[in-house]
Amino acid sequence: MAIVGITETLRPVARTLRDLVFPPACLGCGGLCEESVLRHVCSRCAPMIVRVKKPHCLTCGHPFFGELAGERICPHCEGLRPVYNAAKTVTLFKGPAREYVLELKYRHGFYVLEDMRTLIAENLDILDFLQGAILVPVPLHPRKERERGFNQSRLIAEAFQQAVLGKIAIASLLQRRVDTDSQTSFDRRTRQKRMKNAFAARNQASITANQRYILVDDVFTTGSTLNSCAHALAQAGALNIDVITFAHG
Repeated sequence: MAIVGITETLRPVARTLRDLVFPPACLGCGGLCEESVLRHVCSRCAPMIVRVKKPHCLTCGHPFFGELAGERICPHCEGLRPVYNAAKTVTLFKGPAREYVLELKYRHGFYVLEDMRTLIAENLDILDFLQGAILVPVPLHPRKERERGFNQSRLIAEAFQQAVLGKIAIASLLQRRVDTDSQTSFDRRTRQKRMKNAFAARNQASITANQRYILVDDVFTTGSTLNSCAHALAQAGALNIDVITFAHG
């Protein structure tokens, strides 16, 4: 146990020394990440990451920029009838934050999870939102997960979990029944139609009515996927469902 403790203590020191000799390249501009809070985005590009703060849309998490008078109508989730209660997101899907998601999802860039955890941990509103919940990653279809080798939503759920020092649990309660292609080329209405009944609770999944569940995905686009997942949880007996994503775009 003493050896393990020493190893954990020395690991940040070793990483710092390595970065001094071989500074990581910035995902934003390709330059060196010297003296940056984020390990893989330089200090010049870091301000390009739009960190979402209040006020924001309660349905999709997108921020309301500037001062708004009267009713706040969010165009980003127009027409969505959420089965869940509320949604939050950490960043907007643009600039270096977009590169984090693409690097993880399509290029097996697991190293970006370190910066994702940093961005999550600095957002006190997000940390408070996570308290007392069970995180439920949006599942991939088994074929897609075999091809990719991992589920990025599960890895992001683990980043949220680590940001609150492991004080919340992760449960894979859902399965994807419909094997659909990428949603990126479809409009909002088509996405909603394609996602209808795409998910279901896993066989023998333990779902408690009064437990709070937070669905986790990489990006909130139209909300169709997350809402379909929320519907599956609700059908299985969940009454308190929220949504969280790393990015919105």
